[in-house]
Parts: sequence; structure tokens; C-alpha cells
Amino acid sequence: MKREEKNAIVESLANYIREYNHFYLTDIAHLNAADTSALRRKCFENQIKLVVVKNTLLKRALEQVNGNFEELFPVLKGATSVMFAKSATIPARVIKEFRKQHDKPVLKGAYVQESVYIGDKMLDVLVSIKSKEELLGDIILLLQSPARNVISALQSGSTKLHGVLETLSKKE
Repeated sequence: MKREEKNAIVESLANYIREYNHFYLTDIAHLNAADTSALRRKCFENQIKLVVVKNTLLKRALEQVNGNFEELFPVLKGATSVMFAKSATIPARVIKEFRKQHDKPVLKGAYVQESVYIGDKMLDVLVSIKSKEELLGDIILLLQSPARNVISALQSGSTKLHGVLETLSKKE
């Protein structure tokens, strides 16, 4: 491969890293053509960009982009494919779903919500991560709960107060 081709690939990978918020490093080696095609189809259906890369070119692309990716460098060995996604958990769910029938892809590492996850054992953690929007929704619900309690207490208190005042007015 010529230097120009390598530079173009590195630039393309760097653009993917900038464009997509999250990426998963996986090993899909030894999947036959039909299984690889099925995995690519699942990724396409879930808006995941699946790219098979050379480790050295990916490392150069990661070094080119602003971010703290050094923790991922040790897992850049052997066959590597990258799943680029806008959602934090969808690639993990696709991997988990696909592995119900296959033993690949194996998660090597992931960069999700500005955090690094290393190893296949982190797959369950990645599946359960909540997105920023989900966390904000949970916080809003938690903040609304005490306000609702106060409002309902005030509303029920007003009927009691009205009843007490009505009783007192009838006594006189």
C-alpha cells in the first residue's frame, strides 16, 4: 500500500472518530462470509458503521484526533474491526444479540461517552449504560417528585382547611 493510500485511510478513520461519538473495537476474524455479511447487515440496520482496519493505521488516526485514547493502544493487536455509532449502547446490544448464535465478535475495547472500556467482560456494562438524554430525564423526574408531593399536600390540605372552616362557621 502506498503512503498516499495509507494517509487517506488514516484521514478517513480520523473523520469517523470525530463524527461518531462512540466506537467499539472488536475482533470478527474467523467469521465466514455469510456470518460477516449478517453482522454487517445488523450494523447497517442499527446505523452502525463497521470498518475493518489495520491496527497501525487506526493508532495513527487516534493520535491525530483530540482525545485520550492511549488506553486503547494495547488492544490494537490481531484482527480489528471498528463499530462507529452515534448511540452509546446500540453496538453493545448488537454484539450481544449476534453472539447468541455466534462466538464472535469479541469486544476488545470501546470508547463510550468519553470513557474507555477494555475487554470483553465489559460488554454487559456497556449494554446497561444510559445515554445523556436518559440520565437527564431521570434527573428531571427525581426533581419533579418532591414538587408533586408538595402540590398534592397543599391541594389536599386546602380541602381539609375548607372543611374545618365550614364546620367552625356552622357552630356559631
